[in-house]
Amino acid sequence: MISLDREKLLTELGQKIGYSFRSRALLDRALTHRSFANERLDEGCRHNEALEFLGDSVLGFLVSAWLLELFPDQSEGKLSKMKAHLVSESSLVELAEDLELGRYILINRGEEKTGGRRKRALLADAYEALIGVLYIDGGIETAQRFLRRELQTKMARLDPTAMIGDDYKSALQERLQAAGGPMPEYVVVEALGPDHRRTFKVQLRIGGRVASTGEGSTIKLAQQEAARAELCSSISLAEEADGRRYADQAFQEEDGAGDQATGGVASGAAAAGGDARANQAGTLEAAASEVRTSEALGHEAIAPVSKERADKTSSSV
Repeated sequence: MISLDREKLLTELGQKIGYSFRSRALLDRALTHRSFANERLDEGCRHNEALEFLGDSVLGFLVSAWLLELFPDQSEGKLSKMKAHLVSESSLVELAEDLELGRYILINRGEEKTGGRRKRALLADAYEALIGVLYIDGGIETAQRFLRRELQTKMARLDPTAMIGDDYKSALQERLQAAGGPMPEYVVVEALGPDHRRTFKVQLRIGGRVASTGEGSTIKLAQQEAARAELCSSISLAEEADGRRYADQAFQEEDGAGDQATGGVASGAAAAGGDARANQAGTLEAAASEVRTSEALGHEAIAPVSKERADKTSSSV
């Protein structure tokens, strides 16, 4: 029996995704974590893992069909990499967070205390279970409309020529090797949850420094997430470094011009010292001119560089 408060939450989620579920009980199950169900076995409470299994298959099928529709001439390898990117845990977590899916998931007190509503594996699993329910409740067309709305921004940004798939570890290692840097080291620092449902936390260390962290339902997934985070961070740092180099170069040129002008003033003063009485007026005027030139150079402005960001748009199912 679903409580009135729970009914309100499920209705709110349905409105958010633009679909009215015929079976509230099925939607409730899709958002029920094993930790919650295991404490209510005598009540017949069922968790979402079977629906997650179905949703994973529906997601893979619909994304594959959409990619083939958009990129009919791409190789199987490229299509596989693009699919892996779109259906990865990181991608699903972003979509789940956009829906605030963690608010609607039923978990036990232990999970609640350890931040279960924000755990990446838990969010990705619930998102797949939601896809499974949409398929059962509304058919393949309903699931397709939902996913095309959810993934439209990610799909529009896909560049087949730049895809590295979900092998972020290899991409990071290649980048570090090309730069002559130290090799990355991955260290498991935490393992949460029961043996059958672990969440691993991994630190990525480069040259002994903690560069990023990642979480996943397996150690390999956590390592990939840490590598992905570092790759994204490296791009941002590179852009920031380019900006600093531009500013430093401009200031160096400015300082050089100022030094040259100051040197001219000193030379003029030294020459005037040899025959001060004869050339005093001319020397002072020359020095004043040099100083004015130096001040003018010292006040040159550096044009700022701005970067526009596109706002994410979405349409209703």
